[in-house]
Amino acid sequence: MDKAKLKEEARLLAEEFIVGAKLKKGDLAVIGCSTSEVGGSKIGSDSSLDVAEAVFEGLYGVFSEKGIYIAVQCCEHLNRALITEAEVLRDDREIVNAVPQLHAGGAFAMTAYKTFAHPVAVEHIRADAGIDIGDTLIGMHIKEVCVPLRVKNNKIGEAHVVCARHRPKYIGGERAVYDKNLM
Repeated sequence: MDKAKLKEEARLLAEEFIVGAKLKKGDLAVIGCSTSEVGGSKIGSDSSLDVAEAVFEGLYGVFSEKGIYIAVQCCEHLNRALITEAEVLRDDREIVNAVPQLHAGGAFAMTAYKTFAHPVAVEHIRADAGIDIGDTLIGMHIKEVCVPLRVKNNKIGEAHVVCARHRPKYIGGERAVYDKNLM
């Protein structure tokens, strides 16, 4: 895999995603990434630190420049726990004791863990939006109501990319009037 190309694809995706999801400084995005899928293999079958580093670098550079936090989803062997910066835990979220490994957490989570200044693992988080690279199923970590976000840059390497964001719930029934800026 061409690491420079992966990094650039990730950077372009992050820029488009931040605008489309209407993220602002202090918001939180969850990211799941199967490096196996990026490399053209079946999820969980061919983890790659090289791929993880290239994709993470492209994404993280854009997010950190904009002051947007990220939480990286681990694989199913860590029950889809998340790795994030300790400062993200503004409330009483409980930290769990897990350090991601290549085949228990995944290469992308390992890369986040070694890159973050103060990495922590948590079981649950409520993100404002998310990027799913390679069908890793991140929807459970996004605030209600989770809605699809269509992006032009919907591939990284060989992996399909799906994005989502949350929008406030509609309440009030047929007489209600809604703020179009929140839709």
